[in-house]
Amino acid sequence: MSTNYTGEQIEVLRGLEAVRKRPGMYIGNTAERGLHQLVYEAVDNAVDEALAGYARTIRVVLHKDDSCSVEDDGRGIPIDIHAEERLPAVEVVMTILHAGAKFGKGGYKVSGGLHGVGISVVNALSEWMITQVKRDGYLWQMKFERGVTVQKLKKIEKTDGVGTLQWFKPDPEIFEVTEFHWDILQKRLRELAFLNRGLSITLRDERGESVRERNYTFDGGIVSFVEWLNEKKDPLHPIISTHAERDGVDVEVAMQYTGAYADQIFSYANNIGTIEGGMHLQGFRQAVTNAVNSYARKRGMLKESDSSLSTDDVVEGLTAVVSVKLADPQFEGQTKTKLGNARVRSIVAGLVSERLEFFLEENPKFARAIIEKCMQAQRARDAAKKARDLSRRKNALEGSGLPGKLVDCKNANPSESELFLVEGDSAGGTAKGGRDPNTQAILPLRGKILNVEKARLDKVLANEEIRTMITALGTGFGDEFNVEKLRYNKIIIMTDADVDGSHIRTLLLTFFYRQMKPLVEDGHVYIAQPPLYGIRKGKRQWWAFTEAELKSIVGEDGKEFVVQQYKGLGEMDAEQLAETTMEVGNRRLKRITVEDAVEAEQIFTDLMGDKVEARKQYIFEYAKSVKSLDL
Repeated sequence: MSTNYTGEQIEVLRGLEAVRKRPGMYIGNTAERGLHQLVYEAVDNAVDEALAGYARTIRVVLHKDDSCSVEDDGRGIPIDIHAEERLPAVEVVMTILHAGAKFGKGGYKVSGGLHGVGISVVNALSEWMITQVKRDGYLWQMKFERGVTVQKLKKIEKTDGVGTLQWFKPDPEIFEVTEFHWDILQKRLRELAFLNRGLSITLRDERGESVRERNYTFDGGIVSFVEWLNEKKDPLHPIISTHAERDGVDVEVAMQYTGAYADQIFSYANNIGTIEGGMHLQGFRQAVTNAVNSYARKRGMLKESDSSLSTDDVVEGLTAVVSVKLADPQFEGQTKTKLGNARVRSIVAGLVSERLEFFLEENPKFARAIIEKCMQAQRARDAAKKARDLSRRKNALEGSGLPGKLVDCKNANPSESELFLVEGDSAGGTAKGGRDPNTQAILPLRGKILNVEKARLDKVLANEEIRTMITALGTGFGDEFNVEKLRYNKIIIMTDADVDGSHIRTLLLTFFYRQMKPLVEDGHVYIAQPPLYGIRKGKRQWWAFTEAELKSIVGEDGKEFVVQQYKGLGEMDAEQLAETTMEVGNRRLKRITVEDAVEAEQIFTDLMGDKVEARKQYIFEYAKSVKSLDL
């Protein structure tokens, strides 16, 4: 390796070369997530035109050649010559990073997206891109290839309309996958339509045998959003909403209590989902807590001697959307999705307090239902605390504080340790024999744990298997939960490949998502992937994890092969389980992530909630996509 570090080693990347050299810095990655980010960047520009009061419709089309076009009826990108660059403004926007109208010169009061980086990045990472602008009585067009202008701006024809069309094909030299997914795009476009009252967004897919098209327009805005979130729940009252602008901050809030035990509170700043919360969410939670406590004491439902209802008590079963739009949002946090503008907190708190206090005073019947719901949550938390304290004292008497059936590992360093949650004592014994005792711990679980979607905190803590898991993980629970105390970096769910195993896995995922969400959000939860088949031919051994892998090994007839199907972990011996499912390097693990919080909430509500019809509808919708079902 050369130690001679001179000016020759300094590389200057000009134009959009830097984007193509390090695409992950601009769009996250070059896999599915980064691919769809290209569409979002183009759509965000169109939405910004809507926020400025110009665009009313956005049309996204997925074309047969895997290209995508995004068209709006906004003002159209300017075509006049830019004074400094001496190029048409549209070419500056398309080919120069950090060029845009979102830096304070009056082009946009409020905007989302990447603030001038977005569309030029899309251009750089596209095999080809066509930009069309309608303005000044003409349709104008430019063409690019991998970010380089190949057709200068020219007039195409006369037109009366205005707007912009961005049509691009992702570059296969950059992206691992180039096929857009309808489901991924429609979720984000639906969300944007909810957040921008009256904006019409159409998604059209021309790739299949028949054209698929869906329009999203919600005149109710975030009120419609809350209605949609709660359509499979039992609301306690009509939706409470407020919309006002104070000190340059536009605030929209809609909220409604339901009979559910989990809360769903989504916050946004300039249409960007603030999954880490921030000042607007703090102001909302503070206002709701104060208003509910104040009303409860005023009406004598909460005595002076009683302790106040906590925020956790007050938000149980609450569905809410908090959306703010402001000129200069400050994002912080690990993923830059936490709003840091301090003044927003008091603005949101003031507006929510005024609206909620008025609603409670004017609607005593609904107010009583809300207060009773919160007080039931408080009683459940008190009962849960007693159960937790009792469990602590019991563990202290037992000595180690760890559950007896936990087979712990020798390594005390959490970053190097992992816990297998195994279905049943039999499979637990096999896993114990196949594990690496230095880094792998085994916790066998008996039967199916409680469905926490349908249970309050006190009932959850009364479940022995759940208490055992909480103790083994070491993180505490509820308001005492601390992810930094986690005893294992990986929590691996290992169940049988049958219907019961799938159900147990779903119950465990529901528990982690509802009661220990940071474990999922931080990527600590995994699903083990045991093989479906063992294949032998003479002394040779193969493992197949899918039907396709089986066929690729044995061919169509497979007469010379001996094939064994594994439906349960107990059907493998310890050596086989270790080789296929537990050994680092050989095994396959599926990491559980939360890409779409809104969709995750809806799935858990549908599949694990009280409404049977929601489950039936889900089964009808997706039954055709199930290739094989083991009953």
